[in-house]
Amino acid sequence: MAADPGKFDHIIIGSGINGLVAASLLALKGARVLVLEREDRIGGCLYTDEITLPGFRHDVMAATFVLFMTSPAGAALGPHLAKHGFEYCHSPHPTAVLRPDGQALVLTMDQTLNVSKFNALAAGDGDQHARDVGQIAADAPFLFALLGGNLWSWATAKLLWGQVRKRGLRGLAAWMGSALAPARGWLEANYQSPLVQALWAPWVLHCGLTPESAYSAQMGKVIAFALEAAGAPIAKGGAGQAAAAFRGLIEAQGGVIRTGADVAKITTRDGRVTGVRLASGEAIASKSVLASVAPSQLYGRLLDVNLPEDHAAVRQFRHGRGNFQLHYALDRVPEWLTPGLADVALIHLSDGVDSVSKSANEAERGMLPAVPTICVGQPSRLDPSRCPDGKAILWLQIPDAPRVIKGDAGGEIAAQDWDIAREAFADRIEAILASHIKDFDQIKLACRAYSPADLERMNCNLVGGDPYGGACSLDQFFIWRPFAHSTNGAGPVRGLIHIGASTHPGPGLGGGSGFNAAKRLGA
Repeated sequence: MAADPGKFDHIIIGSGINGLVAASLLALKGARVLVLEREDRIGGCLYTDEITLPGFRHDVMAATFVLFMTSPAGAALGPHLAKHGFEYCHSPHPTAVLRPDGQALVLTMDQTLNVSKFNALAAGDGDQHARDVGQIAADAPFLFALLGGNLWSWATAKLLWGQVRKRGLRGLAAWMGSALAPARGWLEANYQSPLVQALWAPWVLHCGLTPESAYSAQMGKVIAFALEAAGAPIAKGGAGQAAAAFRGLIEAQGGVIRTGADVAKITTRDGRVTGVRLASGEAIASKSVLASVAPSQLYGRLLDVNLPEDHAAVRQFRHGRGNFQLHYALDRVPEWLTPGLADVALIHLSDGVDSVSKSANEAERGMLPAVPTICVGQPSRLDPSRCPDGKAILWLQIPDAPRVIKGDAGGEIAAQDWDIAREAFADRIEAILASHIKDFDQIKLACRAYSPADLERMNCNLVGGDPYGGACSLDQFFIWRPFAHSTNGAGPVRGLIHIGASTHPGPGLGGGSGFNAAKRLGA
């Protein structure tokens, strides 16, 4: 469908989760919406393809939907998306850790069973787990409003005032201070079992943090709460099917989605948005533009406006570690040498807090980790439609790869160009994986690796392969994301809202910034 100038109330640049959430909510309220995507497919990191062999459908980037399922966006849009083919697939065993010596610990969605397991490993560890997730549940209305809501708003001010009345000013300050604790301190002070510590330590990497980062303990507890309560669901048919469901919803409400539509400029007049101009030269008018892009894209390419404070902030903005993806087509379901892992959704291959800290630190210094932290997804166990009968696929994510290679902490890989180093690093990962699976070489049919450089080529917003829209350190998070002077994605250009992983509430498939922006626009 062609887009007529002046036809649209809102133009959304980028069709990642936040753009799709915003477009869906606005379209459901009757707004005339246009989504512009520069690639030949929609979805951003929601991408499923037969990248190894025909019939084996892999989620090339994002895979797990617990954040969306438990988010306000998921609650509002879930029933509508279900009508367009979006369905979750679950496992009662959302995650596990597998140590190099073969010891493993599996988390279930049964808290009583988890408490019993943890207490059996070390007296009191299970009781501590119940306290940790119980505290998250008790604080949920306040905590999740801070993690996901519009921070610069009267609603947040009223929320904070309510907490002052409840806890006292000093009590609220104490709560916030404890919320800034690092995961290492939380795990080592409260859990005696190395296995329990190892279960949670890798998860902070999925928040763009490390075990030493401020507020990583709080995020670890939030993840523990979410996984136990909601599991680690995936989309039936793949993440790409979720994107297709969004498309069906938006178009059913009269919205328009255009692929291969590269926005060259956001046009303005007298400090207000007037629309966009495509690389083809086509101009499309609208007084509202939502840009789901990295800060460097927005201020370095799309906006020709004199914004000295923002341009200075872009130069200081830091991206986080890169991401490495490895995908396997297998001749049969993998047989783990350690029993009990067959139906686990996500397994971390990690030795514990120190190993996670070491690999993340190596990656942040530009080194290929000698022993990377590996997350292994088993999507075909949750969703058999992903591959032919009797076969299997594995989804591997390495969340601690360097954006730019300066060296190899293992002393084996000389290449400092990802296009040359990719396969050698994949071999290192595969050797670790194969040591835990019976006859892996015999069941391996094909594999495909994606380096941080590959991911950026696929999506220009994944700068250096950073999937989190920028480093998630405290100075670039909450009210300071993406910049210290940022306010809910709005700036001096009226009618323009910056959304996406680089804006509050940050990365993941929760769709929070798209949800918040749509609500401010009347959805």
